This record gives sequence, C-alpha cells and structure tokens, in this order.
Amino acid sequence: MNKVRRAIVNAVIKRVLDTLCKIDSKEFTDILNRMRAVSQPLILAVNHINFLEVPILVAHSYPLLLTGLVKAETWKNPLMAFIFDTYEAIPIDRKGSIGDAFKRAREAMEKGFFVCIMPEGTRSKTGILGRGKAGVVQLSLDTGVAVLPIVHYGGEDIWKNIRRFKRTPFQFRVGHPFKFKTNGRVDKAMRKILLDELMGQMAKLLPEEMRGPYTEQAQKEAQYLEFIGSQSDM
Repeated sequence: MNKVRRAIVNAVIKRVLDTLCKIDSKEFTDILNRMRAVSQPLILAVNHINFLEVPILVAHSYPLLLTGLVKAETWKNPLMAFIFDTYEAIPIDRKGSIGDAFKRAREAMEKGFFVCIMPEGTRSKTGILGRGKAGVVQLSLDTGVAVLPIVHYGGEDIWKNIRRFKRTPFQFRVGHPFKFKTNGRVDKAMRKILLDELMGQMAKLLPEEMRGPYTEQAQKEAQYLEFIGSQSDM
C-alpha cells in the first residue's frame, strides 16, 4: 500500500466532504481507536443511503486502516477505481459468487483493516432502512470477528442541500459490538434470525420513522447476540 498516495487522497477527500457536509464522526472514530488499541478487528455493518457513507468513514478514521466491500461495476469509472484502489476496497459481484470477496475481506482483517459491509446491499436514498442480506452474518460466523452496527442519517438530503448551497449535517450513531451465539450448524432459517437481530441493532440507533421493516425488531431483546464488554471499556 502506498502510504503517501493514501495520505494525499485522504486529505483531498476529507476537505471536499467537510465542505459539503457537517460531519459528526467522533463517536465511531473513538470506538475504532479503542478497538485498534487492543488489536480487535471489526466488521462494520453500515446502513446505505448514498455514495457518501464509506468515503466519510474512511476519511474520518484515517490513519486507521478501513476498507469496504464495493460493487464491482464501480471500477468502470477511472476516478472511482483510483480512489477505491487507494483504500484497497474489495470488489463484490452482486450477481455472482461472494466467496472471493469474503476471502479478500478476511485477508484485509488479518492485515489490520476494519471492513465495512452494507447489509442492505443497495441504496435506500430516502434514509429508511431496507431489508438486509445475510452475507454479513456469514462473514462474521466464518471469521469469528465481531460486528459493530453503525448508522447515519442526514445524508438523504445531500442533493437538495447542494442546490441550496447548504452544508448537510451528517449524523453517525454507533451501537455495541457483538458476536453471534450459535450452537453448531447454522442453516438458512437461523441465518435469517441472526440477520434480523443484527438489523434490529441498527434500527434502534435510527429515528423511529427511519427503521422501516425493522421497527418491531428494534424493540425486541436480542437472543443470539453476545455483546462485547461495555463501550466505556473499549
């Protein structure tokens, strides 16, 4: 990895993002720094509203190493390819096998990266949380790496605010890291239960009107999640 290139690209991206947005990132950067201090890898489960969330997470967590799974067709754009290669982003073919992407995600975590996954798989645009996909559950089970739920809101108004020459307030909220509690083999039905509990943890961090299909799940007590320590200990 070219550290100089990463530093330069990060500085430019952060300047652009901070010009467009008013970003409250302290909560997630504090937690990532605490987890890095004890050498704990994490899978970051992030809601997907538009194109801004991963650049903001990556730019504001620098110099920590953070990457993410990104749809493979993004590399067709030379500028985006340059940026995502700088951050060692992992292409994922949403219509094909995810095995290679998950292998690269495991390798990234072994090198000290935090890895972002957006369980919804597609942009919400409205900010309302969509149905999740179980890939994030499988990656956590395969690697034994804890999941940290992160949500953001405000970015759904970015284009309207740009037209008004107004900075967009970008609010991040962070939940509690956890691992999945299972007994033996996990079948499709159990993966859905685990996914619903993960999405419920994300939903409870959002304003109620943005929780979408996980409004009820957000009120339930998790049965299959093993929470790690307390946030004050991390």
